Amino acid sequence: MAKNVSYAGDGSYPGSYYAASRNIQRQPVKLEGDVEADVCIIGGGYTGLATAIHLAEKGYKVTIVEGAQIGWGASGRNGGQIVNGLNAGLDKIKRAYGDDAARFVGGMVQEGAETIYRLIETYNIDCDLKRGNLYTAYTSAHMREFEAKKALWASYGMNDHVMLDRDAIRKEVGTDAYVGGMLDTSGGHMHPLNLTLGEARALESLGGTIYELSPVTRVDKSAVKPVVYTEKGKVTARVVVACGNAYLGTVIPELTDRVLPASTQIIATEPLSEALAKKLIPGDKCVEDARYILDYFRLSADRRMLFGGGTIYGGTDPSDIIAKIRPNMTKVFPELANVKIDYAWSGNFAISFTRVPQMGRLAPNVYFAHGYSGHGVTGTHLFGKILANAIDGEQSRFERFAAMPWYPFPGGRMFRAQYSTIGSWWYGFKDKFGL
Repeated sequence: MAKNVSYAGDGSYPGSYYAASRNIQRQPVKLEGDVEADVCIIGGGYTGLATAIHLAEKGYKVTIVEGAQIGWGASGRNGGQIVNGLNAGLDKIKRAYGDDAARFVGGMVQEGAETIYRLIETYNIDCDLKRGNLYTAYTSAHMREFEAKKALWASYGMNDHVMLDRDAIRKEVGTDAYVGGMLDTSGGHMHPLNLTLGEARALESLGGTIYELSPVTRVDKSAVKPVVYTEKGKVTARVVVACGNAYLGTVIPELTDRVLPASTQIIATEPLSEALAKKLIPGDKCVEDARYILDYFRLSADRRMLFGGGTIYGGTDPSDIIAKIRPNMTKVFPELANVKIDYAWSGNFAISFTRVPQMGRLAPNVYFAHGYSGHGVTGTHLFGKILANAIDGEQSRFERFAAMPWYPFPGGRMFRAQYSTIGSWWYGFKDKFGL
């Protein structure tokens, strides 16, 4: 039976396929009493875990405080696609911040994926890793965008993209929906919750400590050693890092208006026959199309079609996820019109106005990172590595990102969702008519 669950007040995982097929069953430990650490990280998702692991590898005593369970938020609910780059393309970054900034970002946009692959190999994380991701085009305008992206990335030394015409994309995705596409051989896909849980185990093997089901109530940033408070305990640390992203809420008021929560939805079919799965995605790569409000899909390890899409600004859930997403799936794959849907779930990610993720300081010893705008799987791992290096004394890359200006959403907190919705209508219009 499909379960449209996105939040459980007791901190348990939503009723997703990922939660049902996770391969590590943790026994959460709540924070009670007073704890001391070199570094306290707020949030047990990819940013927090990547930061913590890199610090622990350097010998730091690290503690993570998570309000629900490890990977409960976007890190354990996403499409599982390892897509290189930020939401804001290098062309947009070049226009907004200059060629020097674009070259700085272009030199590291594949580093997030490389970090994921290193962690999986180093710590033997079982998360169904597969290589290769496809971008698909509905129109000739989309193909021109891919050609420009391929040329731009090549100018920054990235030569992992291959253009695919209609016949070539048809061999990769068993549908007549697309006019072509582009393959990124350095991308891939995996089981996102199992990656998160595997990273948590890796951190603990390095001596790190994780407290779950312990929502942070406030942070004292004014002390020489900042203090993170929960209902029944506190952590005093030399450095605090806020990594709550879309689920941080108002715990740190200075961050609340910097990002806009948005939800996306995914459905998981029953397991498909080997023949049908092979017909739909012969090479077992992950796929996303070129539209502004895009579809993304892939096969799970047990041959389910995991199909996601849709964006609701403000982070609310649709009343019927299956009714919203199934028509998109059957448009691409008519063969799945009557297939049973076993799971349906929603989750929030955080959008920044510029679509460039943000990192910075709120106090001399209080850092933050958030706003990956739908490209968080790789962006979080990149930012976690940069944050860890900054705390360890190598701050050049951190300072470059921290210096990038951020802008509030027009209309403030009250109207930011409406503003973004109007923008999405315009881009949807362009997608529909191939503009």
